[in-house]
Amino acid sequence: MNTAIKNSEEILSALKQQLAYDFNCRAEDFDKDENIITLPALNEKRRVFSKETFFLQMATLVNNAVISADQKLHPWLAEWVKGKTGFWLFEQHNYFELNDKLREFGYKLNLTHHMFLPVPELVEVAPDFEYKFIETAQIMNYYGRPEFPNAICSEFKPERPDVLVVLALDGEKIMGMAGCSADSQQFWQIGIDVLPEYRGRGIGSALVKLLRNETFRRGAIPYYGTSLSNLRSWKIALASGFKPAWVECESSKIEKIKFEK
Repeated sequence: MNTAIKNSEEILSALKQQLAYDFNCRAEDFDKDENIITLPALNEKRRVFSKETFFLQMATLVNNAVISADQKLHPWLAEWVKGKTGFWLFEQHNYFELNDKLREFGYKLNLTHHMFLPVPELVEVAPDFEYKFIETAQIMNYYGRPEFPNAICSEFKPERPDVLVVLALDGEKIMGMAGCSADSQQFWQIGIDVLPEYRGRGIGSALVKLLRNETFRRGAIPYYGTSLSNLRSWKIALASGFKPAWVECESSKIEKIKFEK
């Protein structure tokens, strides 16, 4: 077991390299002042959220934005980003313009993902409840349970498998579940669900702490993502040894509604 924990600089450097695989650019592109527009590619080491390339995806770490997009969008994007600081592209008035353009090609923007990296040490945790770790083979038994939509995937996904889960137990009943998927070899994403009747007792943050510590012990880097308006999830991240690190978004196809005669 690899128990060495990278320092903050090493974690950030690893993130930039991972995003370079995801956005088909160079790691140093995320340090630039000017916005970068690239072509999408199915790089082998990318985080696999789709079997196809995204029509558009966009990320910002500090100042600029890196946008990976279909060639058809490049002329419009080149004009759209002119004179704009990259992180402001994620504000609503700019999103309206981008979404209108995407709709011309049958696409729309999805949620904006606010992403967190861990502080580079194990964090203290002393749960006042029984808990249990389970791994891939046992996790298979929990797919399809609607009370855990964030902790694990809806089904086993070999391209980004759920590799580790920790359960909070009240006797035989599961109070909460935190799980991490190996989105890439190095980056494992943590998700959390706590049943409504058990919320407000610190179960969520305790589970996330347990899972992030164990992820570090296994030589991977834990990371965490949530949406802008999910304040409960933000509070868990901040209470569990994570700090805001980057923002990303992507497009999806517009589903056509079929009307029955």
